[in-house]
Amino acid sequence: MITATMVVATIPVTDLERAKSFYGDTLGLTFLWETPAGARFRCGAASEISVFKRPPVATEHTLAHFEVEDIEAVVQDLGAKGVEFLDYSEGPLVTTGHIAQLGPARAAWFLDPDGNTLGLRQA
Repeated sequence: MITATMVVATIPVTDLERAKSFYGDTLGLTFLWETPAGARFRCGAASEISVFKRPPVATEHTLAHFEVEDIEAVVQDLGAKGVEFLDYSEGPLVTTGHIAQLGPARAAWFLDPDGNTLGLRQA
């Protein structure tokens, strides 16, 4: 069994400076440190995200999601900062105001500058 103090999501990016601006300034995560190949940010009290530089890759799934207390407020705040949300109108996901109901939880999705899908979730 794996025991760990935290799990760190690792996100591939093509432009480290652009990613630092997006994750730090736009999303408001706390910058921790960087190397020539990547950077680390704190999210909340105990979670972290690493971004690492690499050639473009295509992903078709959510790489990380942020658990939030007020999804409407976060969607509004990020939208005001220019973040574009993904909306769905068919299949199991239908969004209203960029937010989908998933059982007892609600969720929203957006892309980072490299096209990586990130999510918001409120339980």
